[in-house]
Amino acid sequence: MAGDKRIPITVLYSPKPREVREVSLRLEPGCTVLEALQASGFLQLFPALDPQTMAVGVWGRKASLRQALREMDRVEIYRELSVDPKVARRERFVKQGARTAGLFAKKRPGAKAGY
Repeated sequence: MAGDKRIPITVLYSPKPREVREVSLRLEPGCTVLEALQASGFLQLFPALDPQTMAVGVWGRKASLRQALREMDRVEIYRELSVDPKVARRERFVKQGARTAGLFAKKRPGAKAGY
């Protein structure tokens, strides 16, 4: 339609690992992140999502619910981390062992310590 002034927006949500839900919308210019979330239907489909407490972003950058969207923006709904990344790294390091992990794991034969 030539007179259609609505802008294309994409809303993404991953309710669990390896599952991504994507909805393409056409909304009025100047619409907000919250309006895009409401139009996507994710808030109704996943009642556990609370707009006031959930983390959202636009193209990988954290955004507020009042942020105005532009043409071709991608709104992302982030879920809570199940494991703290620092704890997971520590556990992997303990499992691998100090000699096989880290910066100096692949030492050249005959090289000085630390090189």
